[in-house]
Amino acid sequence: MSHTAHKFDPNILREYDIRGVVGKEVHAADARAIGRSFGTMVRRNGGKRVALGYDGRLSSPELAAACIEGLTAAGLDVTSIGVAATPMLYFAVYHLDADAGIQITGSHNPPDYNGFKMMMGKKSFFGEEIQKLGAIAAKGDWESGQGKVVQKNILADYAARLLKDVKPGKKLKVAWDTGNGAVGVSIRAVLDKLPGEHFVLNEKVDGTFPAHHPDPTVPKNLEQLMAEVKKQGCDLGIAFDGDGDRIGAIDGKGRVLWGDQLLVLWSRDVLKNHPGATIIADVKASQVLFDEIAKAGGKPMMFKTGHSLIKSKMAEIKSPLAGEMSGHVFFADTFYGFDDALYCGLRLLNIVANSTESLADMRDGLPQPINTPELRFDCADERKFGVVDEVKARLKTAGAKFSDIDGVRVSTKDGWWLLRASNTQPVLVARCEAADQAGLDRLMADLKAALSASGVTLPDDAGSGHH
Repeated sequence: MSHTAHKFDPNILREYDIRGVVGKEVHAADARAIGRSFGTMVRRNGGKRVALGYDGRLSSPELAAACIEGLTAAGLDVTSIGVAATPMLYFAVYHLDADAGIQITGSHNPPDYNGFKMMMGKKSFFGEEIQKLGAIAAKGDWESGQGKVVQKNILADYAARLLKDVKPGKKLKVAWDTGNGAVGVSIRAVLDKLPGEHFVLNEKVDGTFPAHHPDPTVPKNLEQLMAEVKKQGCDLGIAFDGDGDRIGAIDGKGRVLWGDQLLVLWSRDVLKNHPGATIIADVKASQVLFDEIAKAGGKPMMFKTGHSLIKSKMAEIKSPLAGEMSGHVFFADTFYGFDDALYCGLRLLNIVANSTESLADMRDGLPQPINTPELRFDCADERKFGVVDEVKARLKTAGAKFSDIDGVRVSTKDGWWLLRASNTQPVLVARCEAADQAGLDRLMADLKAALSASGVTLPDDAGSGHH
């Protein structure tokens, strides 16, 4: 391979991963250059071997093959685990003690997208490192060599590791929806050894996602699971995103439990064995979560949204549990601290199977504020951070109470409102939460006023509250 440079479409080099539309922004040549450039970084880091996996998208095998060509041309040996959910690739890096990992996945994006999530050593690879990868490719500043490729099936080892943390209790009836995503590869290996009755929907890995879009944070994608829970009389239902690093759950009454509600239950569980531990959640999470962590004897920490950011912070302060509203949840008490939704599902079953309460009872036992869904509205990349800074400056002058860890989260006697800039899109994100509708209306008015002072209008349909 001659040392010719390679320029990526700048839109694909994102904060947490590399991602774009296949055939338009991402081609086999890009996958090859990503392999060569990432491989170069791994080698300069003293590494020799990288683990690689890919999701069930139609474009994944071609991109995987090209990426492997690039990695081996940089002189790295590659252990390919084949089709797998992203967390199974993360597990492979630990289990095989690889020097790095790369997963080819479009996550929960539409079927025509694909991308790359990477690990350097045991850490997330994101932010400036992704920009550095782009710069290495642009210069063609690559290492050369002839690496070897081995295929390895780690499914049995992976399933055994997940099952190790199962605590048998009462037998449950559970519906699972893998959404034709990559968890379909591993779900049976785990469920076949679990007690209780299990019903799996959309198990077949299919990159066209014929049943519904694989994003469990969107209620309409959970309708099929809700119907199955009702039909089979299940205790709960669990859903996954396309690459298996985000979880969604519904109770026996068919109601969604959002990421922050699930985190309350997991926090109480983890704090039993780690009293006083710090538990991290992102700025979008309900105040109920932070209050409940404190009530259970933990130290709540509010942190920036973004799975790579939270994972890194968690490792830094040795927190046993962290998570974000979007369903990325990280257990480091008895697990590795990466986001594995199937593992999270098993930890939820542990709680329900060993409680006298049902999941629905647990949900009913939580305070029930009303909050807006995440309000997302367009704002140019070059303007979005400026708007947040202007709002922040005015809040300071007014002596408002707020956290600025990620945008601004303003507390008032009614509750709180959040305004932040998306890291991945030309979008501003807002959210409000109050005890009642009147309080929510006041918070929405505050948010609208804060935005209009910067010449931004919140869309009219925004802000109808939901419990």
